[in-house]
Amino acid sequence: MTGGRPVLLIMAKAPIPGQVKTRLTPPFTAHQAAALAAAALLDTLDACRTAARLQGADLALALSGDLAQALEEDSIRSALVGVRLLLQRGEGLAARLTAAHADAAGDSGATLQIGMDTPQVRPEVLAAGLARVTSADGPDAVLGLAEDGGWWALGLRRAGAARCLLPVVMSTSQTGSDTLAALRREQHRVELLPTLRDVDTAEDVHQVAEEAGGRFGVLARTWHTPPL
Repeated sequence: MTGGRPVLLIMAKAPIPGQVKTRLTPPFTAHQAAALAAAALLDTLDACRTAARLQGADLALALSGDLAQALEEDSIRSALVGVRLLLQRGEGLAARLTAAHADAAGDSGATLQIGMDTPQVRPEVLAAGLARVTSADGPDAVLGLAEDGGWWALGLRRAGAARCLLPVVMSTSQTGSDTLAALRREQHRVELLPTLRDVDTAEDVHQVAEEAGGRFGVLARTWHTPPL
């Protein structure tokens, strides 16, 4: 974090065929799944860049995987100009999330963290969430729940509060409610962001494409009937 500015943080996995969005295969091929992941990441970067500008925030991306093996490597590297690149660290998703918040903003800086599974997210929603955790009368945290029971965004007034994620089991239908409970056990005041659908399955791809513009929407609509 630079000069006390809040940080908009993206957790991302390099879109490498066979290593990303594996729940889409089948009906999609590994290459198509990775192409959808790359499109979602690029759209997310666009939304976050606009939101960061609206809020005077820094932009950081915590990466897992090797971009040199990724689809759309050149496009992703171009989109990362001006973005602070961090490497994910820790065993398990909860530990990696906790470390990424700390690496992005230290213990006391404000963060808003998003993944790369909601390419339909609007910059205004991200900006509003970040504004809440940086305003004097705002909550300690904002949480965006996902339709499948998980969550898609977490904003913290103090990034160190991400430690409450460590006992939460990730990637289950209870992760969202368990995360909310963990925040409240630590006496954090929490406000909810809009609930969004994230992209995990082929059905999600086509449902999200109906409201997503950008690269993801175009690509998903091109493959409206998933390949066999």
